[in-house]
Order: sequence, then structure tokens, then C-alpha cells
Amino acid sequence: MEIVGPTLALRLATPADAPALFELASDPQVTRFFSWGPYTSVEQPLAYIDRLVGQRSRGEQLDVLIVHREAGPIGVTGLVEFSHRDRRAIVGSWLGRAWWGSGANTEAKALVARLAFEHLGLDRVGAYADVENGRSQAALEKVGFVREGVLRSWHRHGDSVHDVVMYGLLRDDFARSPLAAVPAVLHGEPPPEFVVFQP
Repeated sequence: MEIVGPTLALRLATPADAPALFELASDPQVTRFFSWGPYTSVEQPLAYIDRLVGQRSRGEQLDVLIVHREAGPIGVTGLVEFSHRDRRAIVGSWLGRAWWGSGANTEAKALVARLAFEHLGLDRVGAYADVENGRSQAALEKVGFVREGVLRSWHRHGDSVHDVVMYGLLRDDFARSPLAAVPAVLHGEPPPEFVVFQP
């Protein structure tokens, strides 16, 4: 499976991608608001890539690499917390610091949203942003996500617990958002474990 846009593509990661992910996510600024990282050895992204195989087979997590046509892997995006009954999931993304503010986030969100709404049959894609992560909040709002409130003590990072802002993007929101204007082509088929509805 690969989703191709104007400058980026989303595809499944392989062990050969571990060095690139290590380089991107060994930056403490990149992983500041995450419950993991920064990476300190290439074995960590290798373990992550290996773990994804089982998570995909169980329909738990569909993470894909964000790959720039010329620069190669520049980050990760994906869908988690699937509810087949409610036709919803949560999107999460991160990019190497060199790609912040480059427009890559908008294109990557457009590609993963098109996958979610047009190929997996979702009706809602949610997103979380740490209450202190103004950059992430602004990026979500820029592309059409709607701020819905604050979830208190929602995300545990080691011994600390963080509040997060909850965002939502509905199918109709997507159709009216800047994301819908980004062309995207799906090559191959999405893993069937994540297809929640087929009209």
C-alpha cells in the first residue's frame, strides 16, 4: 500500500528505514511532547518497525512513513484507537525538525485523511495535542480540525501526566477543508483489518 501526493508518499516502514528514523527522532525537540524518545540507538526504531507488523495484523495501529520524493523518509503518521462500530480513529504525526513549517504536515494530513475517509470508511478522525504544544494545535486548526475540549490527565509520560486538547475532523469537515484539495492516489490495498466500512 502506498498513497502518493504532489511531493510526498505514505508507505509502510521496513527495517531498512530504521537509520533514517533514528536520525530524525534522536532530536529531543521532535519527541518533546511524546511518551517515547528521543531515540538513543538504531535498535529503538528497529524494534518499533518490528512491533508494527503485529499491530497491523491485529488491526490496532496503522503507522506509515512520510516519504519525500527527493529527501526520503521525513517522519511518521498513522491511525490508532480504531472503533469499527463507530467508524472512527485517531491520527498522530511527527516530522523531522527540518520539515517543520515546510507544508509537509498539511500534505501528509491530506494523504492520511483521504486514506481514512475514502478507503477505510471512517466517519471521524480525531487528534490529540498537548496543551503546551501550540505548534501542533495551530497546525491541526489550519487544516480543518475542530477543537473540541481538553482531556485532563489523559497522556502519561513516565511519571508525569499531561492534559491534551481534543480535535475532530468529520467526513463533511474533510470535504470542506484544505486537505480535500490535495490530490492523492492510492496504489495497492489498505490492510483489510482497518477497513471499517465499504459502501
